[in-house]
Amino acid sequence: MTFSFIDQELKKQALIGMIRAVPIILGYLPIGLAFGILASTAGLSTTAAAAMSVFVFAGSSQLISVGLIGAGVGVFSITVTVFLVNLRHMLMSAYLAPHMRKLKLWQLVLFSYEITDESFAMHSAYIRKKGVPPVAELFALNISAHLAWVAGSVLGAWLGSSITLDIAALGIDFALPAMFIALLVMQFESYRHLAVSVFSALMGLLLYLAGMNQLYIILATVTAATVGVLTERKSNQVEEDKLV
Repeated sequence: MTFSFIDQELKKQALIGMIRAVPIILGYLPIGLAFGILASTAGLSTTAAAAMSVFVFAGSSQLISVGLIGAGVGVFSITVTVFLVNLRHMLMSAYLAPHMRKLKLWQLVLFSYEITDESFAMHSAYIRKKGVPPVAELFALNISAHLAWVAGSVLGAWLGSSITLDIAALGIDFALPAMFIALLVMQFESYRHLAVSVFSALMGLLLYLAGMNQLYIILATVTAATVGVLTERKSNQVEEDKLV
C-alpha cells in the first residue's frame, strides 16, 4: 500500500515536470527540425544527427558544428569553438549548484548533462519563486525536453535526406530567438531585471560589432550580472537605511 502511494506520488511529480516542459518542447521541435535538415545538408546521416542530439544536446553548438562540418573545418577547431560557445554553462551550473545538494552523485551528473539555456531558465525561475522542486519533477522536465530535441532532429534529418526544403522560407530560424525572448520575459520580476537584460543585450551587441567572437556572450553576461548584483545590494541598503 505504501509503495503504491509512492508510485502515484512520483507519477504526479513526473507529470508536473512534463507539463512544465511544454513551452520548451514547442520550441525544441522546430529548432531540432532545422538542425536535422542542416545536418543532412552538411552530409551527416540521420543516425549521426540523432547521436549528436543525444550525446551533445546543445542547440547552438550543434548548429555551429554542422555548419563547420559542412565547411570542411577540422575536429580540433570545431571542439574549441563548441567549448567557447558552451562556456556559459559554467555560469548556469554555478547558480544551480547550491540548490542541487540533495541529488546523489549519479543524479547530479545526469542533471548537469541535460541542462540547457531553456531548462535552466525554467528551473531557476521556479526555484526563486517556490524553492527546489521534487527530483522526479526536475528530471521529467529535462528528459521531456531532451526527447523533443532528439525527435525534432531525427525528423529534420530524415526530411533533409528525402526532400529538398528551404529552411528560410519556413521561418524556423526565428524559433530559437523567439523561444529565448519568451523565456527571458518569464524571468522579469521588476524593472531592475528589465534594465539589466537590456544592458546585457546592448553590451553584447556592441562587443559583437566591435569584432569580438563568442567570448562577447560571456563578457556581456558576467558584466550585466555584476551590475545587477551591485544595484540590488544598493537598493537593499537603501531600504535598510529607511527602516533604521
